[in-house]
Amino acid sequence: MNITRRPLILATILLYLLHQDFWLWREARPVMLGLPAGLLYHAGYTVAAALLMWLLVKLAWPAELEREAGGKGKTS
Repeated sequence: MNITRRPLILATILLYLLHQDFWLWREARPVMLGLPAGLLYHAGYTVAAALLMWLLVKLAWPAELEREAGGKGKTS
């Protein structure tokens, strides 16, 4: 297994598990930065998911797909 592949898989699984924020379901309090905790949590979660997707595309995108499409995929 590639050395960059395992952390990406673990990060994907962790982010999937963190999406289920059952600890913030029942209360709209506390309010942080003027937002309910659950909404602020999901804003942070969205940023983390976007960063993970960027990493997945940057590090794990199959170069074969780019070559088939006529793009500039990685050569190694």
